[in-house]
Amino acid sequence: MALSTYLVPSAAKSAVALCLVVALPCLAIHVAFTGPLVTTITNFLVMLTAVAALGVFAGNSGILSFGHCAFMALGAQISATLTIAPAMKKSAFPLLPDFILQNQLGLVLALLVTMILVGTVAWAIGLAICRLNGSSASISTLGLLIIVESLIVAAQGYTRGNQAVYGVQKLINIPTALALALLAIAVARLFRDSRPGLLLRAGRENEAAAQSVGIDVPRQRLTAWVVSAMLSAMAGAMMAHFLTVFSPKQFYFDLTFAIIVMQVVGGMASVTGAVAGAVLVTALIEVLRRFENGLDLGFMQVPQIFGVTQVGLSLIIIVTLYRRREGLLGFAEIENFWPALRRVIGGAPIGGTPAAASPAPAGELAVEGVTKAYGGLVAVDQVNLTLRTGEILGLIGPNGSGKTTLLGCIAGTHAPTAGKVRIDQTEITGHPPYVVARLGIGRTFQNIRLFTNLTALENVMAALAQRHSAIPRQELESRALDLLGELKIAELAGRTAGTLAYGQQRRLEIARALALEPRFMLLDEPAAGMNESETNDLLGILAWLVKERGLGLLIVDHDMQLIMRLCQRIAVLNKGQLIALGTPAEVQRNPAVREAYLGRRHAEKMIA
Repeated sequence: MALSTYLVPSAAKSAVALCLVVALPCLAIHVAFTGPLVTTITNFLVMLTAVAALGVFAGNSGILSFGHCAFMALGAQISATLTIAPAMKKSAFPLLPDFILQNQLGLVLALLVTMILVGTVAWAIGLAICRLNGSSASISTLGLLIIVESLIVAAQGYTRGNQAVYGVQKLINIPTALALALLAIAVARLFRDSRPGLLLRAGRENEAAAQSVGIDVPRQRLTAWVVSAMLSAMAGAMMAHFLTVFSPKQFYFDLTFAIIVMQVVGGMASVTGAVAGAVLVTALIEVLRRFENGLDLGFMQVPQIFGVTQVGLSLIIIVTLYRRREGLLGFAEIENFWPALRRVIGGAPIGGTPAAASPAPAGELAVEGVTKAYGGLVAVDQVNLTLRTGEILGLIGPNGSGKTTLLGCIAGTHAPTAGKVRIDQTEITGHPPYVVARLGIGRTFQNIRLFTNLTALENVMAALAQRHSAIPRQELESRALDLLGELKIAELAGRTAGTLAYGQQRRLEIARALALEPRFMLLDEPAAGMNESETNDLLGILAWLVKERGLGLLIVDHDMQLIMRLCQRIAVLNKGQLIALGTPAEVQRNPAVREAYLGRRHAEKMIA
């Protein structure tokens, strides 16, 4: 697959700029100073590597991991074992195989072996963890930290248990630590704007919406989890070869807390924020440790005060979460704060003239006897419907009649209690939503679900990137702009989706669904919240899309004028049952429909 599919030129330039911002002061200190400041900077670079590593997963997935220090502990243990001299290794790790005891690797080869081994372990563990969401996933990573620490302590003879590992060569200094830290920053920054990073950020913003455009969110999390674990292992190896003596307890709660504070304070979703958080918190720790160890101010003697560092870190994270939950830099990267750099890196793409979308192949979406029950409540009861390509079918009914539930059964977000859904001869019942989307069904939601902190362009690109895995980014951008143009919002491409007006968000949601090149689209109240002018524009756009693309549209809406003007056929649900199906005129004359909307007494008066 072409490298251009994954790498973004602007992200590469941003990564270079960020690396220069980190590298120049560190090199200056390396040349001009010696002693404690050099130690502080080296330790800062190790921590920066760990924070950047955590950000690859936590920043892009939105799941805060408490377990990445487990990968650091494994990285320290494995790399130390590989680089310790054979004579010392035999006394320290007597139960290890002979081929490990008798060989000693250099730093580079030891790092490669360590990262591959830890990445393999992370992949096996991530198969389960990456299927979890929110707090469940975070708690599971905390369990991982405890388990790994316990295993290291218990495996005495392989790891020295809870005793310190000694005899580790001091292979990390400022230049080496800087090189590895810059590598971690570059990987984190490039991953953020790569195709996998874009898909994962879409899942972070709204998992249901991501699945509706075909994104397998757990799979994207697993990719980031493995990359993040490998970088964490590298950070752990750096710490081991910087300290030369370490024990498992150094990779436990205290270190975990410090890394998380750096990540959250700077901005969990930003690589630049990770750098800023690492700088700020490292400086704070150095100041607090001086007070903790006692300090002579000349005019007074400050005694030792144990726990000052932990208290200070706790306060800064509380203040940050209270005042600015997304961290100091939020979702912004370095180019957002440096106008000159933003001009060099470039802004929104101009776009080309992509080929028009091919008409959808003729076919049929069939709902056959679908029932959805919640205990004793039957939300959808034995509904039969068909929708052909090139047709607009309206679905109406009083509030609570089961319309949205039926759409969920078709789209895969609800598992039908009975019945089946098929596209032509392919049954799609029971498939997860992302599979249903890939099979040709796009959808919008009753409550708008956009990728709020992504731009309008990125919202559409996420769906296109999932649909077309092998085309270059420039073409993805061009196609995304074309789709935004079809919905008449191309000028909003660079705006964050959450800042758009309500009607514009509705159009963006439809444009994103169209990026799948679906054969059928399910639109849940697309005109809700729009004024008359916006509704008329939307009506024209939808009619044009059906004519040009040959889509089959299933529309749920309470705007009867829109439904009657736009739809060739209308289906009416009441109490989960299909009570009418026909042309708009036939449905309007149907007594059962009048009774459902007006009540029996008013319906009888109208008939009389």
